[in-house]
Amino acid sequence: MGSSGGIQIPNRLPLLLSHEGVLLPGSTVRFSVDSPRNMQLVSQRLLKGTSLKSTIIGVIPNTRDPGQDIDDLPALHKIGTAGVAVQVVGSNWPKPHYTLLITGLCRFSVTSLLKERPFVLAEVEQLDKLEQYMTPSTHSVSAEDGELGELSQRFYQAAVQLLGMLDMSVPVVAKFRRLLDSLPRETLPDVVASMIRTSNKEKLQVLDAVSLEERFKKALPLLNKQIEGLKLLQKTRKINPDNEKRVTDISYIFLQPLFPGRQFNLEDEDEDEDGDDTASLERKVHNANMPDAALKVCRKELKRLKKMPQSMPEYALTRNYLDLMVELPWSKSTKDCLDIRAARTLLDNDHYAMDKLKKRVVEYLAVRQLKTSLKGPILCFVGPPGVGKTSVGRSVARTLGREFHRIALGGVCDQSDIRGHRRTYVGSMPGRIINGLKTVGVNNPVFLLDEVDKLGKSLQGDPAAALLEVLDPEQNHSFTDHYLNVAFDLSQVLFIATANTTATIPPALLDRMEVLQVPGYTQEEKVEIAHRHLIPNQLEQHGLTPQQLHIPQDTTQAIISSYTREAGVRSLERKIGAICRAVAVKVAEGQRLAKTNTVTENSTQHKAYNWTCVFSDKAAPPEMPIVIDHIALKDILGQPLFELEVSERLTLPGVALGLAWTPLGGEIMFVEASRTEGEGQLTLTGQLGDVMKESAHLAISWLRANAKTYQITNMVGGSDPLEGTDIHLHFPAGAVTKDGPSAGVTIVTCLASLFSGRLVRSDVAMTGEITLRGLVLPVGGIKDKVLAAHRAGVRRVILPKRNEKDLEELPANVRADLDFVMAANLDEVLNASIDGGFPGPSGSLTHSQLTSKL
Repeated sequence: MGSSGGIQIPNRLPLLLSHEGVLLPGSTVRFSVDSPRNMQLVSQRLLKGTSLKSTIIGVIPNTRDPGQDIDDLPALHKIGTAGVAVQVVGSNWPKPHYTLLITGLCRFSVTSLLKERPFVLAEVEQLDKLEQYMTPSTHSVSAEDGELGELSQRFYQAAVQLLGMLDMSVPVVAKFRRLLDSLPRETLPDVVASMIRTSNKEKLQVLDAVSLEERFKKALPLLNKQIEGLKLLQKTRKINPDNEKRVTDISYIFLQPLFPGRQFNLEDEDEDEDGDDTASLERKVHNANMPDAALKVCRKELKRLKKMPQSMPEYALTRNYLDLMVELPWSKSTKDCLDIRAARTLLDNDHYAMDKLKKRVVEYLAVRQLKTSLKGPILCFVGPPGVGKTSVGRSVARTLGREFHRIALGGVCDQSDIRGHRRTYVGSMPGRIINGLKTVGVNNPVFLLDEVDKLGKSLQGDPAAALLEVLDPEQNHSFTDHYLNVAFDLSQVLFIATANTTATIPPALLDRMEVLQVPGYTQEEKVEIAHRHLIPNQLEQHGLTPQQLHIPQDTTQAIISSYTREAGVRSLERKIGAICRAVAVKVAEGQRLAKTNTVTENSTQHKAYNWTCVFSDKAAPPEMPIVIDHIALKDILGQPLFELEVSERLTLPGVALGLAWTPLGGEIMFVEASRTEGEGQLTLTGQLGDVMKESAHLAISWLRANAKTYQITNMVGGSDPLEGTDIHLHFPAGAVTKDGPSAGVTIVTCLASLFSGRLVRSDVAMTGEITLRGLVLPVGGIKDKVLAAHRAGVRRVILPKRNEKDLEELPANVRADLDFVMAANLDEVLNASIDGGFPGPSGSLTHSQLTSKL
């Protein structure tokens, strides 16, 4: 099919060896140029040419790697496409290369090679008429042309059918329509084959089809394959072909965009996946059941995403945002398990004691059963470390049948950790609340905000203030994360916060939470916890069984009283772990000995034989179970760390025993006083705070004012205790900072003992704030303080009269063991604490009844 007359291409053409794609007449393709011959072609011919003729080059498909194009010329394909270079773009990074935009004109065949260097120049013969691609149809293949006419008609109908399945609003489809209407039928195989998504191999078959009939035969199956693929896609995605709203991305899947500004690798399926992926994301957005406000934002972002090239950095940010919005549980929730009896049993099995916490959880369940739309309460468990606050939160989630998520707030000093970063920042991400919801996948989990009293504050804002919205049941139904920038409903989340003390929690945040005090355990409770939970757990962790190790109850009591002094049970668990490790060594050695010794003597010893024998006897394995007695305890844990008896320290006047509260639980605290000749100065040591120093001055003032009443004298017998006398008050454990008003009665008792020369009873401990008139005011932390006194072996506890109501929280066995003295004034305190009572006229502190004169 030679060309006679009409527009001609030059007989001599420089050849561009293309390894990227196949250029067909009528199509525009972008080629990357970086091989030596092609680079020379661009620099010497295209860039230096001055006429239109110099922009016409031949494009020959080259299946060989361009990196091997240095020495020898590969065997050239016999047919190529002449094209005009409409754009040349050059770059030096990462290496020198050009990008050419070439529009195909017509086919040619290579008749002979004229030169190979610096670029390939060949003599060519034109095979197509050039006019048919450049002018609208004047004549066309008709049905009367026999088989060729029938082929062209079938091809045209198939192209129209494909067009009808696509969205006309897409620019590629609109261009396809215009070309179909304006170009003659003989050009359609080339144009359609270049537009639909086909492989280079298939395009090469169309290029090689010189005769028009063969070209139709090669291109028609490709077109039919696209139609079948589109039908299959519509069927799988349940798209109605008759619906006026076509799925836009299908057009991108099946059509090669002929935009000059974009390059698509014909062999790459990423565009395919991306189009499908965007549609899948759109489907997920509509199925996420999000509120209208969030859906509106997502639709807007989706619209932007479709118009955005993947190479833009913002594409990934928008995509990540939409993925998060889809994954959030806008309407997914778990059904609460509202069986109150089963819940109570589960809580009792998980935790011993903690009656107040269990009662509150059961109350929540009961109200939830009666009213389903209950907002999640904000509970705050406050207590010393190791009492099980975090594990109770986990048990609450199990009891309710809800998902559990723990957020550690210790040391958090950036409000963005709670509220998220705005999407304008690089590396922005949602806050911990939204991340937690994404992790659990439901909108009504149990969130444990651990260590809420240890939040920091920095230049990045105050995270405690950011938590105000999260932890307010009246506001958190529309919590707005900076990253999401749309409201999320947190009202169904059950928030449980834990803290060691309320002192460091900001008042506004504390006001939003329901505080439940979790006091320390009594000795009996610790023994029960050890045998129910700690010992079985440690045995399992160390690979032991109850048949190999037995710890009697009296041994457990010895560990608690002599080796640990804490409100919780963490140290106790560590000591039990130390015993298990020591026994594990003996059991492992015994197993090795049992294997090596074929003959073993029968032992007539009792199973609980001396632990020393277990350590020293190397000839035979120890008999099971190994029982831990007091001797074994001392061998494993060493000498006892704590002495329970405090009577030895109260052998001189001027020593009294007070009770203090710390975030770690209650503690006993000694107060010592001495006097020397001097000028009436008061010295205070022991790292005391201002409030405690004021309590000491109050005590001195009250004693001086009542010196005659109580027959208190100074060192030379005068009525003023401070005259010619220096007083030194010391609070041992000098490295520990101490503050608070509750040491007032202890200081008064200590000084009264010093001035009178009488001993304080060795089994008495006390707490209470004093006034200048001698009244005893109530203080906090009574339960922790009384438990500390009980642990220390104290028999009598002096408390303020107005703290009598706090005794109801104490376990019955503690109340039975202790003698409580409820004092309203200092006279009662001194009589109860000084050995043999304190001298003073009866009724010395009674006040006459005052009557109003108004």
